[in-house]
Amino acid sequence: MLALVLYAVSSLAGGLAPNATVIIVARAVQGIGGALLLPATLSLINTIFEEGPRRNRALAVWGGAGASGLTIGALLGGVLTENFGWPAVFFVNVPLAGLVALASLFVIPRDSAQGVRRRFDLPGALSVTAGATLLVFGLVEGPELGWGSPPVIGAFVLAVALLALFALVEARSADPLMPFRLFRNRSLTVGMTVTFVYMATFGVLPYFLTVLMQSVHGYSALQTGLAFLIPSIAIAIGTQLGERFATRVGTRSTLLTGFAVGVLGTAVLAFGFDSEAGYGLLVPGLMVSGVGQGIVWTSMWIAAATGTPAHEQGIANGIASTTLNIGNAIGLAVFTALADLGMEGLTGQALRAATAEGEFLVVLLTAAGMVAGLLVTLILRRRPAPPAGPDDGAPAGPADGEEALAAR
Repeated sequence: MLALVLYAVSSLAGGLAPNATVIIVARAVQGIGGALLLPATLSLINTIFEEGPRRNRALAVWGGAGASGLTIGALLGGVLTENFGWPAVFFVNVPLAGLVALASLFVIPRDSAQGVRRRFDLPGALSVTAGATLLVFGLVEGPELGWGSPPVIGAFVLAVALLALFALVEARSADPLMPFRLFRNRSLTVGMTVTFVYMATFGVLPYFLTVLMQSVHGYSALQTGLAFLIPSIAIAIGTQLGERFATRVGTRSTLLTGFAVGVLGTAVLAFGFDSEAGYGLLVPGLMVSGVGQGIVWTSMWIAAATGTPAHEQGIANGIASTTLNIGNAIGLAVFTALADLGMEGLTGQALRAATAEGEFLVVLLTAAGMVAGLLVTLILRRRPAPPAGPDDGAPAGPADGEEALAAR
């Protein structure tokens, strides 16, 4: 409820913003709302539905809703921008968030009474946020200011120091923001790592596609929205396939399949990044890569939720969604810097050709990054350990199969 209200109010402020500063602040508050909303919705699913086929199906519906939102958002964004101006893309969120908040009062089960109140880990939150922000700042500003410039070196040094401080705080805190004991659950650790790789690779493709379509090919906002229809449908199909595969052959095999399909499709997609090529050359790669993306999306959340007790699903989902956003920020910073190399002083057709050439390289590199996700997935066990019972207070341990039954 809090997340939806924050999102509605910040959207209203963004639409009414008189200058860029207010827009940036509004977007920051939107980010807070989104940061609260993603793990909250995941936690609802993972506590309402027991581990297994029913939860897998619920996560597939959740993932399909996200893909549908991408499709509708891209199309609606183009229509609103062209007909009513950019503020309309903020205003449209206000009634939507308001209606969902109202509906949640009647549809979502009431929160259970909390027996034990947790303290907010302020030192941990501040140190990890500042450390991650400085790391991204250094990656973004390095190409502009120079990798040896004092601000960039200082940002990297402080980032390492703050992230080390975060680890120290979490290890010593009685009520940590990120309890390290949760990482004894191999499925959560792999799921968290995969979410980072996913957003650092799959997650940056929409940005480079938008630059290609608008800056290189001169598409309008509406044309760009229509162009995203095909990959959005492919992603939605992939989310449903991911649930079926995970239920039948297991999460590990499903993630391996999704990454393999994604690598192939993204490599094919790269050849559509040509200043002289049309949209048709992008379509095969968009379809195959999109299906792979959808398969990984559903199965990585299944992995992140497996083996974690219901009362700690919120923490586990918060950890996974945080790595998702950090992966996107770092991936976009690194790949944007690589794509922009050698473009100083270029204009006109020379700039468009260089933009397409730089993006061709980074899309191939994202495909290579997906191979890393595939390798990380190999750490998962072929058959997951039995889910924790209602009396278990810790994540599933390393035992599986007969060993786990014997241990019980």
